[in-house]
Amino acid sequence: MTEQTGDSGKERGIPRPLPGDPRGRKGAVSDTAFVIVTGMSGAGRSTAAKALEDLGWFVIDNLPPGMLFAMAEEAGRVKLDTDKVAAVVDVRSLAFTTDLNTAIEELEARGVGVRVVFLEASDEELVRRFENVRRPHPLQGEGRLVDGIARERGILRDVRANADLVIDTSSHNVHELRGKIVSFFGGEDRPGLRVNVVSFGFKYGLPVDADLVVDCRFLPNPHWVPELRPMNGLDTPVREYVLSQPGAKEFLDAYEEVLGVVAAGYVREGKGYATLAVGCTGGKHRSVAMSEQIGARLRDRGMEVQVSHRDVGRE
Repeated sequence: MTEQTGDSGKERGIPRPLPGDPRGRKGAVSDTAFVIVTGMSGAGRSTAAKALEDLGWFVIDNLPPGMLFAMAEEAGRVKLDTDKVAAVVDVRSLAFTTDLNTAIEELEARGVGVRVVFLEASDEELVRRFENVRRPHPLQGEGRLVDGIARERGILRDVRANADLVIDTSSHNVHELRGKIVSFFGGEDRPGLRVNVVSFGFKYGLPVDADLVVDCRFLPNPHWVPELRPMNGLDTPVREYVLSQPGAKEFLDAYEEVLGVVAAGYVREGKGYATLAVGCTGGKHRSVAMSEQIGARLRDRGMEVQVSHRDVGRE
């Protein structure tokens, strides 16, 4: 995958100033960072949009260019959970180029920093992708697939020349495209892997959304200790009992290291979320205590973690 910055007067690698940048103008319609994702149909616009969404951006898909300024104004009036907004636009608007250029000029005139990301791919690769999904090109009409691609390239020629970032996705998969978007827009504060740790009981079945499953039935069951039976793994006596068993600490130490390797791989592959299921027989004692420990260790590694207990209270 190759990438480059536009060459129409902007310095290579230096995007237009974002809102809040001292280079920005007074009177901005909002303090929102604004990214426009566009490019060839089939080149990965939806994948790029999803990657931005996973990074915490508010993403609007298939927005007509003429509505970009109105959206920026609305973002300034409505308090969103994020100050980063992205819009995916394409050539289905008949006045696409004129509308897009006008919208960008209007946004920048009001002090809104805009970055344009252009995604492209070779004709051969676009043909292959459209044939794989058995869908026509949006501009081919009654003609051939290649006719639609050629028409789109002509319409987008100036947009591509003026883009801040051009990414060629011809020879790479969706994970690599996501990785590129993360590297350009994630920044130092970008979230890593978000982990949901859920305890469960094997007798009630595996969680259907589990990415990883760990079995805690190698530890003695507190169920057979009369004073511990009515408690669960959130209670101090049960937690201390489980963690004091031979192999418990060694397992947590080793599994923490394994999860560190797996989490790093997930992030490289563009996976933003993972569910780790921790099981024991009934999902009441061992799995609950161990889930809490695993969650705490992953938080110490800087991950965003949520711990839940699916089967506590079912017995």
